[in-house]
Amino acid sequence: MDRVDKILAQWSRERPDLDTEAMGIMGRLKRLTTHLAREVDQVLQEQGLSSSSFDVLATLRRSGAPYRLSPGDLLSMTMVSSGTMTNRIDQLEKAGLVERVLNPDDRRSVLIALTKAGLAAVESAVGVHVANQQRLTKSFSAEEKAQLDTLLRKFLATFE
Repeated sequence: MDRVDKILAQWSRERPDLDTEAMGIMGRLKRLTTHLAREVDQVLQEQGLSSSSFDVLATLRRSGAPYRLSPGDLLSMTMVSSGTMTNRIDQLEKAGLVERVLNPDDRRSVLIALTKAGLAAVESAVGVHVANQQRLTKSFSAEEKAQLDTLLRKFLATFE
C-alpha cells in the first residue's frame, strides 16, 4: 500500500458512497510529479542550472542551429506566462547563456539565441538529464514504459 491507498481507505470508511477511483489516479500523478520534479531539480542543480533555465536552454537547443527563437516561440513551447519568460530570459542573459540578437528578417524584433557558454551548458546538462530520466524509469520494463507512455499520451490529449 502507498499513501494514496491509505487516503482512499479513509474516504471509503467515511464516505463509502464515493467512487474514489479517479482520486487515486490523480493523487498518484500529483505525488509522482512532486517526487520526479525534486529528482530532476537536484540533478540539474548539480549542472549549475534550474529546471526553468534548463527548459529555455533545451528549447533553444532542440530548435536546431543557429539555436535562436523569438520570445513568442519560446513562450508557446514552454507554456509559461510572458512575464515569467521575460524573467527567465533576463536571468539567462545575465548569466551569459543567452543573448538578444536582432531578427535578420525583421529588424524591429529580437531573437533569443544561445551563446557559446549556453550551448556548452545545455550540451553538458542534457546528457546527464536524459541519464537521470532513464534512472527514474528503470523500474519499468520496455513494454511497461510503452504502455504507460500510450496511456499518458491519451490522458494528455484530452487537455491539449
